[in-house]
Amino acid sequence: MGKTSQSALLQFTLAFSLDCLEHRTCFLCEHAGREEQQPGGFQGEFQAIFDAFPNAGNNTGSDLGISRSPVWVNVPQLTWAAPCSRLPWKSSTFRCTFFKKDLPTSQSRSLSAEGKVVEQKALARDDGRGDGQPAEPLRQHGQHGLPVGAGRLLLRQRVSQLLACVEDLSAEESEIHAQVSRTLDEAFLLCGLWSGTDPFRLHVVTWNVGTAEPPSDVTSLLELDSQDAVDLYAIGLQEVNAAPVRFIVDLVYEDSWSQAFMTSLAPMGYVKVSSIRMQGLLLLIFSRLTHVPFIQDIQTTYTRTGIFGYWGNKGGVSVRLSFYGHMLCFLNCHLAAHMQYATQRVDEFEYILDSQDFDMHNTPHVLDHRLVFWFGDLNFRIADHGMHFLRSAINSNRLNLLWDRDQLTMMKKKEAFLQEFEEGPLTFRPTYKFDRFSENYDTRPQKTWLGFNSKKRKPAWTDRILWRVKPKENGEERTNLEDEDDELSLKVSQDTYTCNMDYGVSDHKPVISTFRLELKKKFGTPLVRVSAEGEWSADHDAIATYSILEPFPSSTWDWIGLYKTGFKSPRDYVTYTWVKDDEVSSSDEIVKVFMNKEEIPLLGGEYMLCYYSSNMQSIVGISPPFQVQESKAAIEQGLVPENINGLDKLTAK
Repeated sequence: MGKTSQSALLQFTLAFSLDCLEHRTCFLCEHAGREEQQPGGFQGEFQAIFDAFPNAGNNTGSDLGISRSPVWVNVPQLTWAAPCSRLPWKSSTFRCTFFKKDLPTSQSRSLSAEGKVVEQKALARDDGRGDGQPAEPLRQHGQHGLPVGAGRLLLRQRVSQLLACVEDLSAEESEIHAQVSRTLDEAFLLCGLWSGTDPFRLHVVTWNVGTAEPPSDVTSLLELDSQDAVDLYAIGLQEVNAAPVRFIVDLVYEDSWSQAFMTSLAPMGYVKVSSIRMQGLLLLIFSRLTHVPFIQDIQTTYTRTGIFGYWGNKGGVSVRLSFYGHMLCFLNCHLAAHMQYATQRVDEFEYILDSQDFDMHNTPHVLDHRLVFWFGDLNFRIADHGMHFLRSAINSNRLNLLWDRDQLTMMKKKEAFLQEFEEGPLTFRPTYKFDRFSENYDTRPQKTWLGFNSKKRKPAWTDRILWRVKPKENGEERTNLEDEDDELSLKVSQDTYTCNMDYGVSDHKPVISTFRLELKKKFGTPLVRVSAEGEWSADHDAIATYSILEPFPSSTWDWIGLYKTGFKSPRDYVTYTWVKDDEVSSSDEIVKVFMNKEEIPLLGGEYMLCYYSSNMQSIVGISPPFQVQESKAAIEQGLVPENINGLDKLTAK
């Protein structure tokens, strides 16, 4: 094989890799479905590459059953591995291992003149396609592709190996050398721009509702009309009505606020995956259904700080969870009120952080989590300025004049642990204190509990949303690969941070913030596969099957629930059955369980099965939707009332 052919082969390999990077998608995966129409397809092209190499002993290729020139051994390796290894043949047949000591250092390479122009153009343009549509991130294919976390560094290493091949080209082929060099420059640049992560949108709400009932429409609050779909909702409320009778009722049934959010979100494909309430504090976590099986290890806890820690009117409630393998914690707080208690508020927050424990080995405390969101009615005020100055600055939209006297901003300068929390600029109006059902700040005379008139409350940013990405601990030894993976595994950016003036049921305005989370999925397969077998109807017992795809702490208290499509929460099941007592140890083992016909809906409809793990407190497997047929006996009798499940119940009447 001559050098000209080798150069052409190298250019083809580079062009293939570059095409995958530029389009942010897998070139092979897009065409995988064309194999049947084009026999051989890519397999023929790639096999031709392997056949092109002359017989030459090489220890790297000997284990693959291929003899190749040592100089060119790395060319096909990039071809079958970049970027996802999803080829027509088994990836295990052609998988190779790259050893760091064998790789040239990519950082030592300098860009050519043409490469610098490419870099300047790339940095100047937006991260999107030429047609103006946002670029889709290159999604990894889990078990079919590179190990999750290899990402950018491995790709750099493979391109570096190609660089070593280029350097062996003869000087007389300078034109080819320059062309390949330019291609490498752009490949290196795109390696730096491509994060290999999946984007998710998080919508956070905090609102002191002042014991009010929920409004009739929360569409604006949740931004349900937005074209950008939200993946997760975290909703923190304070001062939910906790009168004794009302609180007891809410313990048995869903409270009115939870019902309002579930009623609005369930038809949009969201499920309430967790919630916790401590008197007037309520925290709700909703997820898009497609993510539910990948939200695991859910735990909740609470801390009282009212009346020396014995009363729950103040304090914090939290939910921690694993989201595609990343540890997240959401903390909703209501801290001490009044201007003079800024230091006490910091002490209360520190006490909450110290006292909240989770039964998790790697994340026993709030700050152990990779990402923490802290929000609520934190009650920090604007110090020193008088009422006239405050209202003048607000009315003239010169809010920056108030920032340096915001107590939370001031306390962050003093307390190191607060400095780890980030917050967006306060470009929205202070959210406290308003006359109800108006946009006017506190004009009505207030009565104290003794009947005396009290002072009007000065406006303040009491309602806040902050976040913290866990910093690398001092002295922690990490490899370069771990540093690279940690840098790219999770990124947080805040898209919006504002208040919503549409709601007036409380003397606080709700504060909302949307975040973009870019993270690498540490797994993409549910822990359990569950499905419905055969025909389902109330005329006979039905069969459900499940199999364990990945090891997890299963329990005899696990159960499989039957859910109507569009269900609101794990508790919103129609019926359920316990899993088998015997432990299932292999993904090849399929277990059958039965649903009693008495509990199957007479009317039929679209349903799904969910496997609930009691140890992980989450749904870890969801079946595809399936149809439950109407009961034939019920149809014959002409009795199919919506509020009755089960054929036997019907015939008993």
